[in-house]
Amino acid sequence: MDTIVTAILLGIVEGLTEFLPVSSTGHLILATELFGYDAHQWAMFNVVIQLGAILAVVVQYWRTFWAVGMGLLKLEPISLRFLRNLLAAFIPSAVLGLLLKEQIDVMLGSPMVVCWALIVGGVAILVIEKYAKTGELTGIGQLPLRQAIGVGFAQCLAMVPGVSRSGATIMGALAMGIERRTAAEFSFFLAIPTMLGATTLELIDNREAVMSGTMGVGWSEIGVGFAVSFVVALAVIRLFVAYVSRSGFKPFAWYRIVAGAAAIAWLTLR
Repeated sequence: MDTIVTAILLGIVEGLTEFLPVSSTGHLILATELFGYDAHQWAMFNVVIQLGAILAVVVQYWRTFWAVGMGLLKLEPISLRFLRNLLAAFIPSAVLGLLLKEQIDVMLGSPMVVCWALIVGGVAILVIEKYAKTGELTGIGQLPLRQAIGVGFAQCLAMVPGVSRSGATIMGALAMGIERRTAAEFSFFLAIPTMLGATTLELIDNREAVMSGTMGVGWSEIGVGFAVSFVVALAVIRLFVAYVSRSGFKPFAWYRIVAGAAAIAWLTLR
């Protein structure tokens, strides 16, 4: 397959799945098997195009970030609590991610782990949707610290490929009584430091390949993948928040279960 076409397809996969509770990493791992490309060669590409999805969050919520930034300069309590909650939710995964990096890298090479994580995660979403009692619409800066920390520990579950970072954080928030829209937006905002940290760590680990230009995939493919993931992620964010505020997460749960089961069957029979 042409490398530009592969870059476009992977950019679409990243943009579609990064902020939905279906696991972007899991889908990229399964895409490796489906499209038949060299996963090692495209590993850096898959990390860098996540920055396109991050940019989509910044563009969509630039007014929020501007207001928080101005509030921090004025030491406004609501802005300080926004930053406090974001940092409190980021720290658990940052610490565990550094401690367990080798174990995480091993799991990233297992498509079957992704399949089972998709199924288990789908069942978990159905259970939480049925029994969780969510509160009223509020803002990130209005959440108590204990809920922010709880969301942070929920995000740690996403170190297992296929669990879904957004799925773990959103479902963790719902389980603690946070309203759907607030849970989704908190997940989007938390993606920024989390994904920036993961991308920075990956670039540092592969700095020699980056400096020498031997990453396996050229900057043209990376640029195309970045642009595609940004455009697709921006559309997904806008549609997703509006949809889940009205209809909930059950369709994503059933998608995970069906996709995981189908992938198991395909990997077993191929």
